[in-house]
Amino acid sequence: MFKALVMEQNDEGLASAEIKEISEDALPEGNVTVAVEYTTVNYKDGLCLSAKGGGLVRNYPHVPGIDYAGTVEASDDDRYKPGDKVVLTGWRVGEASWGGYAQKARISADKLVPLPAGLDTRQAMAVGTAGFTAMLAVMALEDHGLKPGNGPVLVTGAAGGVGSVATAILANLGYEVAAVTGRPDQADYLKSLGATTIVPREELNETTKRPLEKETWAGCVDAVGGDMLARVLGQMKYGASISAVGLAGGAGLPATVIPFLLRGVNLLGIDSVMQPFENRQRAWERVATDLPMDKLEAMINPAKLEDLPALGADILKGQVKGRVVVDVNG
Repeated sequence: MFKALVMEQNDEGLASAEIKEISEDALPEGNVTVAVEYTTVNYKDGLCLSAKGGGLVRNYPHVPGIDYAGTVEASDDDRYKPGDKVVLTGWRVGEASWGGYAQKARISADKLVPLPAGLDTRQAMAVGTAGFTAMLAVMALEDHGLKPGNGPVLVTGAAGGVGSVATAILANLGYEVAAVTGRPDQADYLKSLGATTIVPREELNETTKRPLEKETWAGCVDAVGGDMLARVLGQMKYGASISAVGLAGGAGLPATVIPFLLRGVNLLGIDSVMQPFENRQRAWERVATDLPMDKLEAMINPAKLEDLPALGADILKGQVKGRVVVDVNG
């Protein structure tokens, strides 16, 4: 038996969470059993923890948690043996199938990544899907020509999970980082991560009729989308790229094609859920070398399983700063 945060649905179709003792026999099919040590809270987790599952949860009872890290307990796959440290993000785990808000998980070996040297399981969950996505975004910008010295790199939603890690990675790599936030009280936090400029959200939140503005940004990691992304497109330098990682500001894009046609701007879509293994491994290895661990530590907010329902509600309101690390055995 082990502890898990289980979502149950009532007769009105509304779900609620409760910590329960459940049997290992209840775990889903898979060829690797993991003793989970840490998990975290992402926006999707907040949706899954909500009364209607955010449209993501298919069946109840359900164990949420789209990320986890721990130690292999049993394996029928030659790639993993008991004692190996592993990390899991994406693949719709915690949504369509049971996830990491439990002391044990079972999964296909194809979906795991060996924990790279230089990272422990706690640090891996301080990174989680948010940090993994941030690393993918930075890698995509670099693959499209971004280099230190090209000019300032904009990070929108900078105080959130993706933005915090992106800011720290970019600054560590020698980039000049301009951090966008709607929370003035987060300026010192963002500067501690390496941001050189704080851009108030209201400066970019209004659309403009001009399709092109002054060439300002050499690159951008955008977690907001919507009106802000449309505005930033017109401020990119010639040939620069934007990594689009989120839609906190809406799924619409009220923009024109002019920045693409006249400035050769690239809009790069970043998906962390279905990334092939090779790129996952590359990203995790880059995290281990390019993300300063002292900066990562400064982002961490510790939590336990019983804190998750409240944290899920908070992240949907934009009230979670940095990265939550949940000790499932605490």
